[in-house]
Amino acid sequence: MPFTIETARSIFPNTLSADAVPATIARFNQLSAEDQLALIWFAYLEMGKSITIAAPGAASMQFAERTLNEIREMSFQDQSQMMCDLANRSDTPICRTYAVWSPNIKLGFWFQLGEWMENGIVAPIPEGYKLSANASAVLAAIRTLESGQQITVLRNIVVDMGYDPSKLGSYKTVSEPVVPPTSIAQRTKVAIEGVANATVLNYMNNMNANDFDALIELFADDGGLQAPFNRPIVGKAAVLKFFREECQNLRLTPERGVTESAEESGFTQVKVTGKVQTPWFGASVGMNIAWRFLLDPNNKIFFVAIDLLASPRELMNLAR
Repeated sequence: MPFTIETARSIFPNTLSADAVPATIARFNQLSAEDQLALIWFAYLEMGKSITIAAPGAASMQFAERTLNEIREMSFQDQSQMMCDLANRSDTPICRTYAVWSPNIKLGFWFQLGEWMENGIVAPIPEGYKLSANASAVLAAIRTLESGQQITVLRNIVVDMGYDPSKLGSYKTVSEPVVPPTSIAQRTKVAIEGVANATVLNYMNNMNANDFDALIELFADDGGLQAPFNRPIVGKAAVLKFFREECQNLRLTPERGVTESAEESGFTQVKVTGKVQTPWFGASVGMNIAWRFLLDPNNKIFFVAIDLLASPRELMNLAR
């Protein structure tokens, strides 16, 4: 029986992902809008002591500039209401605008709001404000996570705010321009202990070079990709859109892997573990990642799952 995308998701089933991340996000979503905003603010202040948050580039922020200028001119009361509307996923003009931004623009938007809150331009958390017991418990849970898991929680929290884009009908995502690929002369090649498969190596090399056009050609026409804690994206057009909108300037550092023949004739499965750094955080913050590849008989990627691992120990777990 040939593989389907659904059955491909079960390869290397002993891979332990960081289930604490979606569990923490689910707890956050149960908080009131006021507690959600206060928790983001407290986490922003606290993480700034241990994790360097990079300022967004001008290319990312030009699309949010008009909205930010509108917010800057609001009263503190209206600014607070606007942020509550985002947390409540209300149907307002700003929430609709926010809904179609790419994740990087949303992250930059909240970075700027955080800077303005510190500078007194945007309504601050009231002096002496204390988190509720439930919000304090969620913040305590975030503190216990590894840095890579913390940034994933906070990223996903703000990305999911705003009006539900599925209710907008047809729309086009607003995203920053695609960075040109690194020139061939400046590219470096990865080496993965235990893995010599050219498709897997080229996946890593092309991703590091922002060469998404070459990267997508490694996929089968009906191939799919599953980002951490998400349903699979299927088809080359959809996967390429994901690469361009969410994968620019990532730094993949694969370390080791294992290659096995799959039960279905002609398919190959490869598991690689290593780290990923994002452009939003300092070089000291890396996410522990597993890539689970299923390659078809033509050595094309039929499926790849990217897993945020439960702990650094999982970097050594290459068992099926």
